[in-house]
Amino acid sequence: PAMRKTVVGSASTGGGWPCGLNLNVVFLLSMVATNLLSLYHLSIRASPTTPALQSGSDFDQQQVLQQLSAIRATVSHLRSATPPPAPELVLYSRLAPVASACSAHPDLLHRFMSYVPFAACPDDVHTLAEPLILRGCHPLPRRRCFSPTPDAGSVQLPTDPFAPLPDSAVRWPTDAKKCRSFSCLPASLGFDVARTEAGKFLRSLGPLDLTVPQLLRLASMSRAGPIRLGLDVGGGTGTLAARLKRAANATVLTTTMDLGAPYSEAAAARGVVPLHAPLQQRFPVGDGTMDLVRAGHAVNRWIPEPALEFLWYDADRVLRPGGLLWVDHLWCRKGDLDGVYAAMLRRLGYKTIKWAVADKTGIGAKDELVYLTALLQKP
Repeated sequence: PAMRKTVVGSASTGGGWPCGLNLNVVFLLSMVATNLLSLYHLSIRASPTTPALQSGSDFDQQQVLQQLSAIRATVSHLRSATPPPAPELVLYSRLAPVASACSAHPDLLHRFMSYVPFAACPDDVHTLAEPLILRGCHPLPRRRCFSPTPDAGSVQLPTDPFAPLPDSAVRWPTDAKKCRSFSCLPASLGFDVARTEAGKFLRSLGPLDLTVPQLLRLASMSRAGPIRLGLDVGGGTGTLAARLKRAANATVLTTTMDLGAPYSEAAAARGVVPLHAPLQQRFPVGDGTMDLVRAGHAVNRWIPEPALEFLWYDADRVLRPGGLLWVDHLWCRKGDLDGVYAAMLRRLGYKTIKWAVADKTGIGAKDELVYLTALLQKP
């Protein structure tokens, strides 16, 4: 109950105080104002001509004056530290609620909403938008400006999702020290779609791999029904979405974050839908609508255990009855597999269609690590 009260307070702060003041600062200002009034009346009473002053009253008066100076200094600091309200944020907050987590980062939110309306948006996707999203401020407030895009005349999008990605589809950084073409990025990140990605989900190299033909066959054998709609969590550049679109005419949404590389632009250039959403966010799809949810390599032991369990139950929320949850190469410590990660998945009460475990530990590794691939069916 206490946690719920905190959340409600945070939400009301984000909607009711668009200037960036959080509730704690408001309480502090109220307390400061009360103390100022009290001390002001006290200083008026403590007149030097008052004959009834007790011994040490001069020292008490000095303390009062010092406290007044300290309070004035605190108020001046608060006024200078709090940025003036961004007019666009004030306007937006009157039209629609702002995510409660945004109020915890007023400086970032203020900078994000400080722009010139009806002109070009600031180029702040990586410096402001993604940092806010990663801190829970999602969905971001809308803005009335034109987002920067590549030159339309130079973009030639491929019709084949496994054709080389055109560099013209991305606004590359101007810094010469950073990559300014897909060929500069490591093939392991999923941007070599014509070679490295072309073989994924088609060839099985071991028990952990699940190909698209195998997936479709297992779905048919388990009476899961056709795979028409899917969600690929942390799906990189959208290779599974491209493969299922070609094999089964399925529509698969791919969650992406452009952390150091243009994943969203690459997926869109391949003709699949990127969802710009962090792993800790509730999936932006309706309840019971998905035939398939896949958790890719981004879902692993680095995610805190409570957050990972919330993720599994959110996957359950969006899956329809009979839908499939595909845990693809989740890696963890060998000692944690049964007691932590397998236990989480078994609490869902799903039917196990495939369950494969294999060693991941490399040379010189301190911990024994394992991979888990599982295909589970919702009742």
